[in-house]
Amino acid sequence: MDEAGLWAAELESVFARVAGRFLRVDLRWRMRDYVRGLLAPVERKNGWQLAEYAGHRGPAGFQHLLNGAAWDVEAVRDDVQHYVAERLGTPDGVLIVDDTGFLKKGTTSAGVQRQYSGTAGRTENCQIGVFAAYVSAKGRALVDRELYLPKSWTSDADRCRAAKIPDSRVFATKGELARAMILRAPASPLPIAWVTGDCAYGQEWRMRRTLEEAGVG
Repeated sequence: MDEAGLWAAELESVFARVAGRFLRVDLRWRMRDYVRGLLAPVERKNGWQLAEYAGHRGPAGFQHLLNGAAWDVEAVRDDVQHYVAERLGTPDGVLIVDDTGFLKKGTTSAGVQRQYSGTAGRTENCQIGVFAAYVSAKGRALVDRELYLPKSWTSDADRCRAAKIPDSRVFATKGELARAMILRAPASPLPIAWVTGDCAYGQEWRMRRTLEEAGVG
């Protein structure tokens, strides 16, 4: 089998691993098409262009998958972590926390406002996500994420409900979001010897204390 065939077969194995999280067959196919689109050389990864790449008539199916369909997002994350642990896990593995910005137009996307984006290197209208990546000598992969919600959002209940943000969600700093992911990590199958991030996270004493108590470098 050539290299492209090997990649395709491995991707199918990942689809099979998470398929049970989507109770309807049509949702499973949409999920597969959506992920393939994200991996494809599509110029803009919006609903219309991804749908066009997948051969769909319009973006309604993908929009329903992301906004209305019932599937367990956290369970899929756990499946991904098990997969990464099997393929990339080593006793000296490293968890890296960092945030990145997603440029947006408008004001309705959850968490969007004018704020500094490291991706753009300046203040822009954007969303900010805090991510955790697992790295070992075998490779690297994203394994967890949290959406940063500025106070302009968490203090406006109506705006949050319109964006389908749960009422239970309260303001948390990026450091606190990173700490939440780090607290989840010991319960995951990922073998982690070290946690690292830039100075913005290194200054979070609660996060450093958490690592000290867990015996993680």
